Amino acid sequence: MQFVDTNILLYAYDASAGDRHRAARALVSDLGRSRSGALSVQVLQEFYVNATSKIAQPLTPAEGRDRVSILGRWPTHVPTADDVIAASSISETAQLSFWDAMVVRSAVVLGCTTLWTEVLNDGQVVEGVRVVNPFRR
Repeated sequence: MQFVDTNILLYAYDASAGDRHRAARALVSDLGRSRSGALSVQVLQEFYVNATSKIAQPLTPAEGRDRVSILGRWPTHVPTADDVIAASSISETAQLSFWDAMVVRSAVVLGCTTLWTEVLNDGQVVEGVRVVNPFRR
């Protein structure tokens, strides 16, 4: 399984993002076809808010809900209080923001070996999950 962070999903739906759009769209399509993509509720929430308000051509709320419905078919981690506690520990030991640590925790719980994101260091390994920036390839 491969975990996709919010920023990658946003680029996949933001046609104004040029090369990043094309790369992210291809990655998300490939992960969807191969059924190897994974997400968390946090990622879906962040995606909806940002895709309907912060990209160059925002999705309508109905379009945002439709995308979340489609992406929600991927394996999706629904965090518990134990996950919040574990993420706080990851945040402390790996020196990540709490929210980035929650993403890492979700990837771990889902058994992901890869975390696709541009907000962490490419090649970094956190809790056994390798961070990959798809725009550095």
